[in-house]
Amino acid sequence: MGAVHHDLAGEPTFEPMIQIDMEIRNFVSAWRHCDYVSTYVARMISQTRSDSVRHSNLFSSAFNELLEVAFRTRHGDGELACRVSRHGATDRIELTFPCVAEERQFYKEAVSQVAGLEARERYVSSVSGDIAPSREIVLLELAVDYNATLRVEEADGDAIKLVVDLPLEGFEH
Repeated sequence: MGAVHHDLAGEPTFEPMIQIDMEIRNFVSAWRHCDYVSTYVARMISQTRSDSVRHSNLFSSAFNELLEVAFRTRHGDGELACRVSRHGATDRIELTFPCVAEERQFYKEAVSQVAGLEARERYVSSVSGDIAPSREIVLLELAVDYNATLRVEEADGDAIKLVVDLPLEGFEH
């Protein structure tokens, strides 16, 4: 077994696997871009997993949901950056995209509420309603259904970075 490497903050080191950058204007020009990007990235990073087809399907579904959150941005300029890294059984998605100040505040508040026991209760009550899925429900779904951990980091300019850790290898659902 190899040694586990940690960064200066004591967090395990995630090794970069793939990064895709595109103009947000091009990305939001067609809904199908969410599916294209998520499917491509999932296939690329799942090759070395014990069940590559299963991993690819799970990753693609989770990543597609996250991309749909970025697709709904109200900010029309800037870049969408998708970076996937890995540490052991966990894949990390870092999704940086432009958004207006109100959206950045929304994401900070929503991500702060997706951890803990209330998240499952809030998710169940939200999906049992008759309303269309919101960005908050998508974030709750990632936390509850995929056992993801989420956080928000500052990004340059009018952008936000969502960091999602997906422990999919060996995931039982």
